[in-house]
Amino acid sequence: MPRTRTGILRMALGGGGGAADPLLPAEEGAEGLRPPFLLRALRIAVVVCLYWFTSIAMVFLNKYLLDSPSLRLDAPLFVTFFQCALTAALCLGLSLGAACGPPCPGLPTLRLDPKVSRSVLPLSIVFIGMVTSNNLCLKHVGVAFYNVGRSLTTVFNVLLSYLLLKQTTSLYALLACGVIIGGFWLGVDQEGAEGTLSWTGIFFGILASLCVSLNAIYTKKVLPVVDGSIWRLTFYNNVNACVLFFPLMLLLGEFRTLYHFDKLGSPSFWGMMILGGVFGFAIGYVTGLQIKFTSPLTHNVSGTAKACAQTVLAVIYFEETKSFLWWTSNLMVLGGSFAYTWVKGLEMRKVQEDPNVKSSERNETGV
Repeated sequence: MPRTRTGILRMALGGGGGAADPLLPAEEGAEGLRPPFLLRALRIAVVVCLYWFTSIAMVFLNKYLLDSPSLRLDAPLFVTFFQCALTAALCLGLSLGAACGPPCPGLPTLRLDPKVSRSVLPLSIVFIGMVTSNNLCLKHVGVAFYNVGRSLTTVFNVLLSYLLLKQTTSLYALLACGVIIGGFWLGVDQEGAEGTLSWTGIFFGILASLCVSLNAIYTKKVLPVVDGSIWRLTFYNNVNACVLFFPLMLLLGEFRTLYHFDKLGSPSFWGMMILGGVFGFAIGYVTGLQIKFTSPLTHNVSGTAKACAQTVLAVIYFEETKSFLWWTSNLMVLGGSFAYTWVKGLEMRKVQEDPNVKSSERNETGV
């Protein structure tokens, strides 16, 4: 049975074996004493707030770097390249730091192996498509519409799971996907009615959703090549991406754009670039942290709630006025995503309680 993305993350954070990630606090074992309820609740609240802050700040920072009228930098590939290079450097720095101290099984020694790099290359191509289309979608649409523009990830997960993995989906989950699709099209219609629709942004939003789903599938295939280590996979992915971005930037004339960019020597510009890269690196860690202290279901619910908060903040910050139907489209996307997460959570619980339930449910409600 293929591993879920959550399973991959948990396995990867453990270095592919039984070792725990040294950057994540140790879980309370059966022999240890569980901390008081208040302490556990406070810890969960802090972790969820950290995830929300990191994720929302990263989106707003990237929007500034990609489409700020005061910055006027039309080089989205360079911004993405820099973030990949910084992520690779941070992975290498953490590995070297761990090598100088006590042995840390969860932080393996990183060295560039051309054979492994070639094996990871197919995933790296999908990864480039994912991060680039995410940033290009954000460049061409507003932060408030960004969540709707990229809302078809769940739909592509279902579609690709059936086409590539031959996994069926229950009727209730399909109905939730239908709500998401309805919310997406209503959102596109309302953006057009308000005169803020960008078909380029819509295209890259759909492409980003497709690449996110493909990235999950290819990650399952490639993880064994790096011994199940998310650190090695992140390192090789971003190193490959940096190499592949060079001809793309040359082809699209971004080096010429950078040469004429008047803020290339500005410390504040590079400070924002570094900050955006650090947040991009940190989001993977805080995502794992939230899953560790809550559950995969709670993490998905938290992500849906975070998207709602992000939309409201964007409308307030950019002083936008939206129609009732525009807000309805957002609620449909968020509600459909929440319903899908809830249905899949119930199905997983049934399977855990009785493995025979899965086959019978497929016969009754699957497609």
